[in-house]
Amino acid sequence: MIWVLIVIVAVIVLLAIVAVSQFNRLRRLDITAQGAWAGIDTLLTKRADLIPNLVETVKGAADFERGTLESVTDARAKQAGATTVAETAAADGELTQALGRLFAVAEAYPQLTATSNFKDLQGQLTQVEGELQFARQYYNDSVVTLNTAVTTIPSMWFAGWANVREREMYSEPDTGRRAAPTVDF
Repeated sequence: MIWVLIVIVAVIVLLAIVAVSQFNRLRRLDITAQGAWAGIDTLLTKRADLIPNLVETVKGAADFERGTLESVTDARAKQAGATTVAETAAADGELTQALGRLFAVAEAYPQLTATSNFKDLQGQLTQVEGELQFARQYYNDSVVTLNTAVTTIPSMWFAGWANVREREMYSEPDTGRRAAPTVDF
């Protein structure tokens, strides 16, 4: 009789350990995905903060195409107003394309592309773009790990209890093959 009681207590303790372990694992994965998203948000903000300086620098070229500047400004505003992953990704893609057009058009203005301020801002934006690519990949990797845990046994049994749900992947809308703009000085 005592052995039966010991086995029952051992099974209950084992189940409690598994439950706590799965709960903690799911919460840890969710926090990692939240942190990865915060990294993307920080970099998008950093990039958006560089844009007014870039626009002001470019405005110095008197006959620079106004529509190009307006598309950059509009895309920046859309990004600032985005609230979901999909909206943010779409606005990010639009801003990246607008910046690509801006740099492509800027090539026609040698006096602009020769200024140190323009070169510095272009370099900073290029660096932020590289960091953003890494941050997007890190976020998506975190989301894949979290979503896999939330949808597979035994973690899925504890997802509701841990208040963890699947997250949306970061994917830019398909606007054709998006290539980095080439700038030739």
